[in-house]
Amino acid sequence: MAITVKFFAQLREQLGKNSLSIPFESSMTIETLWAQVSPNILMPSNTLCAINLEYVSKETEIKDGDEVAFFPPVTGG
Repeated sequence: MAITVKFFAQLREQLGKNSLSIPFESSMTIETLWAQVSPNILMPSNTLCAINLEYVSKETEIKDGDEVAFFPPVTGG
């Protein structure tokens, strides 16, 4: 199967893509996924990450068929 990856707000603009689908690889984490889909661009330290609509840490392992989202933190008042 595959993993669906989505980018939001400034990350979408910086990477020039809304979403993509990539083949699943065992032992893939959020950090290794980022490195694969955005080579030569470090993940901003304040990036929020979600798997299947739930916030996760950057060390979380991804499972086959997951939807992963990357977005900057939301601010407001």
